[in-house]
Amino acid sequence: MTAIVVTATGTDIGKTVFAAALTAALDGCYWKPVQAGLDGVTDRERVSDLSGLGEDRLLPEAYRLTTPCSPHRAAEIDGVTIDIDRLDPPACHRPLVIEGAGGALVPFDRRTTFADIVARWRLPVVLVAATTLGTISHSLAAIEALRARGVAMRGVAFVGDANEDSEGTIAAMGEVKRLGRLPWIDPLDAAGLAAAFAGNFAVADFR
Repeated sequence: MTAIVVTATGTDIGKTVFAAALTAALDGCYWKPVQAGLDGVTDRERVSDLSGLGEDRLLPEAYRLTTPCSPHRAAEIDGVTIDIDRLDPPACHRPLVIEGAGGALVPFDRRTTFADIVARWRLPVVLVAATTLGTISHSLAAIEALRARGVAMRGVAFVGDANEDSEGTIAAMGEVKRLGRLPWIDPLDAAGLAAAFAGNFAVADFR
């Protein structure tokens, strides 16, 4: 099984949309270990809508938590203990895209961040970063935290309007591959997302 992890510099960056596009482009499977927040559309349901893939490709979460907040706190509110050993990636006969919750350093319990879990998996990571103000510091901090744990960086995928200086600065200072940029898509649907991904990324970078 081949697998790749998608994390981000923070929440509401566009990580789920990118993960949906990547899963579809790889004709793969999608897995989110922990879903925190069950009101409205979950990330797995959103990936289903935006990837066009069947339910057999969307693997069930290890934990589904009620409150939309950091997994460690959502688990405490729900009276649940997240067993880190239950978060090993599930088997899949296709490339597996794993989407984290929030940013790279979001805690899953009071001792363990998502970056720590990724390091256990020994899987490569794609960092999703916005192109808005503040992205340079947030991106370089996330890259540094992941590398400090021995995590292999596949590169950075940007989301938003073009910002040549910020994107180039992050790639150069972070010594990381600039994979491409996913522009804002309106209307956002499976066909439009697939076209935008194909026009801005090389699938070979993710294999």
